[in-house]
Amino acid sequence: MVASDQVLATGAQLDTLCINTIRTLAIDAVQQANSGHPGAPMGLAPVTYCLWQNFLRYDPADPTWLNRDRFILSNGHASMLLYAMLHLAEVRQVDKIGSITKELSVSMDDIKHFRQLNSRTPGHPESHITTGVETTTGPLGQGVGASIGVAIGSKWQAANFNRPGHTIFDFNVYVMCSDGDLMEGIGGEAASLAGHLKLSNLCWIYDHNSITLDGPANWSFSEDVATRFVGYGWNVTRVTDANDLDMLSRAFETFLKTTDRPTLIIVDSHIGYGSPHKQDTNSAHGEPLGDDEVRLVKKFYGWPEDAKFLVPEGVREHFRDGVGRRGRELRAQWSKLFSDYRQKYPQLAEQLSQMQHHELPAGWDKDLPTFPADAKGVATRESSGKVLNAVAQKIPWLIGGSADLATSNKTTLKFEGAGDFQAGNYAGRNLHFGVREHVMGASVNGLTSTGIRAFGATFFNFSDYMRASIRLAALMEIPSIFVYTHDSIGVGEDGPTHQPIEQLAALRAMPNLIVLRPGDANEVTECWKVIAQLHESPTALVLTRQAMPTLDRTKYAPASGVAKGAYILADAPGGKLDLILMGTGSELSLCVEAYEKLKAEGVKARVVSMPSWEIFEKQDAAYKDSVLPPSVTARVSVEMAATFGWARYTGLKGKNIGMRQFGASAPLKDLLKHFGFTVDKVLEAAHEVLSAK
Repeated sequence: MVASDQVLATGAQLDTLCINTIRTLAIDAVQQANSGHPGAPMGLAPVTYCLWQNFLRYDPADPTWLNRDRFILSNGHASMLLYAMLHLAEVRQVDKIGSITKELSVSMDDIKHFRQLNSRTPGHPESHITTGVETTTGPLGQGVGASIGVAIGSKWQAANFNRPGHTIFDFNVYVMCSDGDLMEGIGGEAASLAGHLKLSNLCWIYDHNSITLDGPANWSFSEDVATRFVGYGWNVTRVTDANDLDMLSRAFETFLKTTDRPTLIIVDSHIGYGSPHKQDTNSAHGEPLGDDEVRLVKKFYGWPEDAKFLVPEGVREHFRDGVGRRGRELRAQWSKLFSDYRQKYPQLAEQLSQMQHHELPAGWDKDLPTFPADAKGVATRESSGKVLNAVAQKIPWLIGGSADLATSNKTTLKFEGAGDFQAGNYAGRNLHFGVREHVMGASVNGLTSTGIRAFGATFFNFSDYMRASIRLAALMEIPSIFVYTHDSIGVGEDGPTHQPIEQLAALRAMPNLIVLRPGDANEVTECWKVIAQLHESPTALVLTRQAMPTLDRTKYAPASGVAKGAYILADAPGGKLDLILMGTGSELSLCVEAYEKLKAEGVKARVVSMPSWEIFEKQDAAYKDSVLPPSVTARVSVEMAATFGWARYTGLKGKNIGMRQFGASAPLKDLLKHFGFTVDKVLEAAHEVLSAK
């Protein structure tokens, strides 16, 4: 019912009016854009309305409140559902420096420009664009995956910061998800891990609408979801009618009373629910309805058929009196409590402030390991483990774990008090993800979104399993940390299934991702310094299994050059430069050895260490030219990976020593000789480019 003639709807009529406002805003936005998915917002409007209006602890006037409940729309194609809620709840926009503005996060103009350039209403929700979007979703499964990290973040912060009488953290995480989220492998990983950890603050709302883009869901999906989740250790409840607000309320109350496991609410809905014509069609799911169908649907809702983007009188006021008032009161109570907390626990309060503002504790970079020159050296996974433990002791909110490979990745935090994060013991800083790379990546993103600095680790070859999460971290502009060991054919006997070849080039192609491949132990220390200070870029730290020499820094340039991405490690004394050798990781030492032999021959060579192309590209032209003078065209790169991309630095006249095929299973010394990663091969390439000058 639409209010008219100053007669305002009340009670159930007002609920229906608000729900239909959400629906029609979604319909009109999709129709105007001629693109999008109107069906899911139509079917799920009552569910989202009930949650936000009656249960979500969220203050639209302060969307950065630390203890707010999080709402994640994992079925991101239903983005207009979230945009309509953000608009009607009058959520405020937060600017780039973190200040809350008077501007609406989603204005009516944004809704009218759904899926258009430079609007805050992109086709799928993006957290760095639209305040109120807690995490970027789109690829199905990423939202439910990230929700595990957010729920872990709530539990971890509660265990580490709450004090008797001062519950600073107890927020819940609500996730709207679809058949697609549960079909994707990451959804199963996420549900399994959440059940194991007994994340009682996590509630997934499963939109069981029996339809996919291909057609009826039973063409491809016939499992018993409820039984599956019971097997995972979840509490499962069902709402048989998405329009039944009382039944929905009872389901949310059941979640709030469940203290020993996560909750799945299965909601039976219909795509485009309420439409008498295209109620269950693929068209309502993935395409605009069309002008005629829009009129029929609006008529069914009792809506003015020709009205567009209508928000009837009383709707905004109703949201202000619901989620707005409740959120304001809850935040005020919390703020008063936190003021007292700050007085009684100033050190903890200061840590929270630093976390939220991406600040580091004073002296965080003091006493980090330095490594003496050593011809035999150490694997960078080993030196990284030592540096990580030193950094983590100084940054109490640096936590993380490995996908069942902590011993190999050297990512276990071993200092006193680090502990393990497990069900019933949520204070630990060592996370155990099991063999679940997909959800580890997404969980790291979720944790990072709460202000925690989180890392996840595995073998570099398995970064492929995490690629969607790495990409979303880069897109969201968040400083997630991904640690990858066993970075090349140096894996040896494990063979080509475990030997990464193309991964370095693939990750370097990703915008806003910082890839770091240190060339010795002291470069590892400098890499961790870079990582700790990042605010808006995720990192892939790529480390070796095999030992490599620790360079003599009294003879060669200091490793602090890592901060510029690439630097002159060894140089010819004066005069005209003949040749530049470039390397990363374990191959850097080959360049150094070749340099020494060339120097004995009278060749004026330079060695450039290039641990991060991305950071190097951010330097000014003068610095880049000082490291790689354009006049010096005789150049050789050495890297035990695909050579794709190196031509940018070696040019048409340069030589690139790398991998042009998959690896092989054999001892490392045999592989190095077989694939040409020897000093002799570097010298051979050097002489070739010198003779071609």
